[in-house]
Amino acid sequence: MSDAIKIVYETGAEILEDAAGLRARADAAKERLYAGDMDFTGWVNYAARLPEDLLSDIERTADEIAARCKYFVVIGIGGSYLGARAALSFVDRADSKATAGRPEVLFAGFNVSGTYHANLIDKIKDDDVCLLIISKSGGTLEPSVAFLALKKLLTEKYGREEALSRIYAITDEHNGKLRAESDNNGYKTFILPPDIGGRYSVISPVGLLPLKAAGVDIRALLAGAVSAESEEMIDLAKKFASVRAVLEQKKTVETFAFFDPSVEDFTAWSLQLFGESEGKDGRGVLPVGVGISRDLHSLGQFFQDGRQIFYETLLFIENPTHDITVSGEDAGDYTGRSFSEFNRAVLEGMAKAHRAVDIPIIRVFIPENSAYAFGQLVYVFELTCAITGLLMGVNPFDQPGVEAYKKGMLDYLRK
Repeated sequence: MSDAIKIVYETGAEILEDAAGLRARADAAKERLYAGDMDFTGWVNYAARLPEDLLSDIERTADEIAARCKYFVVIGIGGSYLGARAALSFVDRADSKATAGRPEVLFAGFNVSGTYHANLIDKIKDDDVCLLIISKSGGTLEPSVAFLALKKLLTEKYGREEALSRIYAITDEHNGKLRAESDNNGYKTFILPPDIGGRYSVISPVGLLPLKAAGVDIRALLAGAVSAESEEMIDLAKKFASVRAVLEQKKTVETFAFFDPSVEDFTAWSLQLFGESEGKDGRGVLPVGVGISRDLHSLGQFFQDGRQIFYETLLFIENPTHDITVSGEDAGDYTGRSFSEFNRAVLEGMAKAHRAVDIPIIRVFIPENSAYAFGQLVYVFELTCAITGLLMGVNPFDQPGVEAYKKGMLDYLRK
């Protein structure tokens, strides 16, 4: 499949042999996920099962939002914003037909910085605005206080009735503070599927609504996710998971290195996906993101000669949307060479140097910056993460440790 993700392993024969020994367990993990008897596995095969009437409703609502505002502010934290932000950065929308008349999507509620939100309000206050609040409960502190501040802006700008018509919500079907508020105020709502956790939710209304509002071809994105359910792609995810499970026994850090800024936000999404899914019961590796070649000039010395506690997952776009060829009388040996060629040279030089000191490397080759490729990439990573967690013996769908900080925060506020 020339248009599919490819993964190349430079980890040493012993690691690959140990990973091959996990094949039967990886097969069983995949079957368990697809059986649907585990909590929070609603994301499995979701793209293929998405009802046409729901998809059409998402598209109509997104077009309505686009017609009403210059800025569409998405309020959420964790998986409620990371996936959509990743897609907006990743998918090339240079075609004016895709972006004409579409709003700029901005994000709020993923921090409690007064400076950030004051600057955001200052940016949007003089233009038309719509809001999307994403929360299963409606009680999480960070998005709750951002929503309060932005609702106040809308009410002062439009009056109560018009302000309420500009608020959209994705929340639980029946329960929670946000569900009650949505019903009372008549917000247009979509259901946050109860069996899909936040970090697995980008291919659901959580991601699809803001992406369509911004002009992303969400049907192509869904088609990419469906393509990742081919036997070939599932085998690719099972091997990726098996190698990661073996490396988890040998290393304490996984560096996700991106070679194009369009992949930076996808990397941030990946850090939550793997960190929150696998980091429990004293298990897992710490996922960190690094930008190449930027960070080779700040962390490269440690990578090469420091304590070898890590392995590398390299995220590389094979066919970038745009390129520049160097020319001019001062170009010298660089004459006729392109930026993509230089970027490939960085990849090959880094990999050669790091393999010389026995750093295990996994290369993930992404075909292009398309919605289709993004959908495929997301589903492969979700499947890989879930299978890795099951191979490790942890539940990849809960996050009990996150609740500890929330309790401490609320205890402080009650004082």
